Amino acid sequence: MTGTTDAGAPADAEALRSRALEALTTARARTALLTDSVEDDELTAQHSPLMSPLVWDLAHIGNQEEQWLWREVAGRKALRPEIDPLYDAFAHPRSERPSLPLLSPGEARAYTADVRTRVLDVLAGARMEGRPLLDAGFAFGMIAQHEQQHDETMLITHQLRTGPAVLTAPPPPVHPSGPLPEEVLVPSGPFTMGTSDEPWALDNERPAHIRTVAAFHIDTVPVTNGSYLAFMADGGYADRRWWHPDGWAQIREHGVTAPLFWRQEAGQWLRRRFGVTEPVPEEEPVVHVSWYEADAYARWAGRRLPTEAEWEKAARHDPVSGRSRRYPWGDADPGPDHANLGQRHLGPARAGSYPAGASPLGVRQLIGDVWEWTASDFLPYPGFRPFPYKEYSEVFFGPEYKVLRGGSFAVDAVACRGTFRNWDYPVRRQIFAGFRTARSAELD
Repeated sequence: MTGTTDAGAPADAEALRSRALEALTTARARTALLTDSVEDDELTAQHSPLMSPLVWDLAHIGNQEEQWLWREVAGRKALRPEIDPLYDAFAHPRSERPSLPLLSPGEARAYTADVRTRVLDVLAGARMEGRPLLDAGFAFGMIAQHEQQHDETMLITHQLRTGPAVLTAPPPPVHPSGPLPEEVLVPSGPFTMGTSDEPWALDNERPAHIRTVAAFHIDTVPVTNGSYLAFMADGGYADRRWWHPDGWAQIREHGVTAPLFWRQEAGQWLRRRFGVTEPVPEEEPVVHVSWYEADAYARWAGRRLPTEAEWEKAARHDPVSGRSRRYPWGDADPGPDHANLGQRHLGPARAGSYPAGASPLGVRQLIGDVWEWTASDFLPYPGFRPFPYKEYSEVFFGPEYKVLRGGSFAVDAVACRGTFRNWDYPVRRQIFAGFRTARSAELD
């Protein structure tokens, strides 16, 4: 890791401190929104056995910040070492966390605020070089990303909770456009996958390496609710032909017949989103589907899910220059015209939105709106090295997890790049995941 700006020029310490301060402040404001919007009894409740109580996430955010920035970076004495085991994500499964002697909402708020005050003093005098953890302010960027990732987790908990709406946001913008092609051809050839010089990239995104991908077609936009409804109307959930054996067993065991949070009433499909029930909008990308559901739809449509390498080539490769961009639109950080990120809106924009965020080949909404399932297992890149700890990525490598790419409306820009990799079990449906399909060009 090197202390460089996005353009590759040396970055001065003040600029790096400013960037880190903005990222940390943005994350904390979002954390406050998600935890101050409900009463204390809802913070301590477990709204689903799949998720932690919100108060656990809140204190865990502070504990990770204390461990990495106060203790590791500043070299200072631990503030609350006795709570470390309570907020170790590997020590206790989510279903057991409500029974732990957790900090109360008031104690959790006071603890995270105290840690943040101390960390800002550390940041003010920190050198942004000298060791890998500090180069380009990596440790501060890592913690900002960690908090935003837990903010997304807490937003999922908000979606799972019952009761009236407590979160509000304006609807996504509408970007009128003419008809778009159903798919885009991505030519064959090599491209650079991953990164070796993105300052705040995490270990599983590294190192940059060359991949050769055969020509393929990929959907111009994510699969929509309307298209998914056609799969459902054609008996997609009742036809074993389309399903992976494990997926077929899962939907039969649990009686799954539609995306999570959908229900049919008087012949109309409705969805519940953050406490509001409304008709399913056919023009939006489908969300809250598992990998198995995405894979079954793709088979039904005579297509397949793209591999992770195909997805990244579609998102980053510029066929004119031959280089890989940071984002589909170029190297500039995401702005509100590029992508639906940062919980500015509480759902995806209609398919075909954000023309300013299109890739060089014209593929849209590769960043933001919905996480996109890929066909690939979560595996290390050639030359992978764990950093700064094995538990971030290495322990998850293997066929149990499928890769998701691109981020969603619930992801902040600091935790979303053209190289960013997410992963989850193929059964997961509560996450803000959708998909797009692909087909090999050799089949033309």
